[in-house]
Amino acid sequence: MTGPREMTGPREMTAAVAVSRPAVLAPGAALLPSLGAVYRAQLSRARVSRIPLLFVATFQSLGIMAMMRGVVSGGDSEAARDVVAGSSVLVVAFVALNLLAQYFGRLRATGGLDHYATLPVPPASVVLGTAAAYASFTVPGALVTAGVGCGLFRLGWVHLWVLLLVVPLSGAALSGLGAACGLLASRQEIATLLGQLGMSAALLLGVLPPTHMPEAIRWVRDVLPSTYGVEALARSFDRRPDWSAVALDLAVCGAVGVVSLAVSTWAYRRAATRR
Repeated sequence: MTGPREMTGPREMTAAVAVSRPAVLAPGAALLPSLGAVYRAQLSRARVSRIPLLFVATFQSLGIMAMMRGVVSGGDSEAARDVVAGSSVLVVAFVALNLLAQYFGRLRATGGLDHYATLPVPPASVVLGTAAAYASFTVPGALVTAGVGCGLFRLGWVHLWVLLLVVPLSGAALSGLGAACGLLASRQEIATLLGQLGMSAALLLGVLPPTHMPEAIRWVRDVLPSTYGVEALARSFDRRPDWSAVALDLAVCGAVGVVSLAVSTWAYRRAATRR
């Protein structure tokens, strides 16, 4: 005697097909919308936690200018222009290079990159959005530092608008470098050390006038990405700036920024897919 005949209805067939066929994932987000989302999220997060550090960066740059005032004469001297320009870009270096290296180093050490890896966003949007958010917080501090420096060293204010071009270009170059240091470092402590060394290099090679440096140190200074932003801002303090030289420095700074951000994107992919 045979048992009851098993019936296969439409509902059972649909369930069987669903089990055998893999689910179709939604398409990944485009670069620009995902970049904007990451930027807004990081900007909102950094608004509370990074403002005290931005105050420290600005106060540090103002203190360095005050100390350099005792050894650098005022007026339109070349040394005074270098000190003001270097101190203004130092605010960018502190936030975009030092803090970003620590941030990505901490993400890698604590597994925070796994969260971003599960999101349907391109890796470039994570790096670029985070770097842009950190660089945005440097604008007020850089403007305050440059304004106080112009008054302290009796420099002209006419072409101070060049700083609005120097900050994003230098910020892109230094942010990419800081992100790469944090992502490539094997330990969080090494990422912090690299960020501190990078900021120290920006301080020593950017604020000190190059005319007071040995020739070998000048070569090292030319390798630092922020040097070209410092040179562009320093040239703008001239009574008759050489705008072709300013544009060339900004172009070099922008090109270095593109390369450093590309390297940091590669470093992010490498760190996010590590085994």
